[in-house]
Amino acid sequence: MKKYLICGLLGLIGFSSCVSKKVLKQSQLETANLRADSAQLANQIAKLQDDMAGLNKKITDLNNRNSQLGQQTANQQSQLSESEKTLQQQQKRLQQLQTLLAQQRSQSEQLKNKMSEALKGFNSNELTVLQKNGKVYVSLSENLLFPSGSAVVNPKGVDALSKLAAVLNLNADVSVNIEGHTDSIPIRGRFKDNWDLSTARANSIVRILVDNYRVDPVRVIASGHSFFDPLDTNSTPEGRAKNRRTEIILSPKLDEMYKLLEM
Repeated sequence: MKKYLICGLLGLIGFSSCVSKKVLKQSQLETANLRADSAQLANQIAKLQDDMAGLNKKITDLNNRNSQLGQQTANQQSQLSESEKTLQQQQKRLQQLQTLLAQQRSQSEQLKNKMSEALKGFNSNELTVLQKNGKVYVSLSENLLFPSGSAVVNPKGVDALSKLAAVLNLNADVSVNIEGHTDSIPIRGRFKDNWDLSTARANSIVRILVDNYRVDPVRVIASGHSFFDPLDTNSTPEGRAKNRRTEIILSPKLDEMYKLLEM
């Protein structure tokens, strides 16, 4: 009986030992699994943290980019505003210039009409009055003004200049450019060449206008062009006759226009 009891106890102890080892192994396995899960979770957390850091960096980069774009937009808006302001100023200047040009054309047309009326007693072979490029051109033939090869104005020419001067004195804001022109035939006599003759003729007309009829000398310019600005061919008598002329070019003053262009 004791023998069986001892055997039972030994069996129970052995069974308990087997159970304990099994439980231990199971516990160890579960611990290993838990550690593996924990390591996996740690890796996932680290990855998520890396991803979060990457996302935060992207957010920061996007915010910076957005700030830069905002600044660029503000700069572009400022430039656009300046461009619009400049365009408005240019449009205003253009309108002012157009107004001044219209006034100049109107003044030029009025001056042409006054000059044509004052000189209506002379025929078209002696002088012509026309408007071109905002200016009035009074072209006086050699036959009206000068004997051949001379720079002394004849009486009929002086009469024409007196009528022209009367209009000029009533229109003090008009500049006067007097141009002498000849044909291409070489000059003989007291003048060295056609340059000399064309300049002398322009100067003679200036002196009559200024000395005889009190045209303001500040307004007057004299120049000689010799035969280098012909109206017609110099190969025919008719063409040369047209080229021997004095042109008095009348220009309304453009001070206001020049001021606008300099702005």
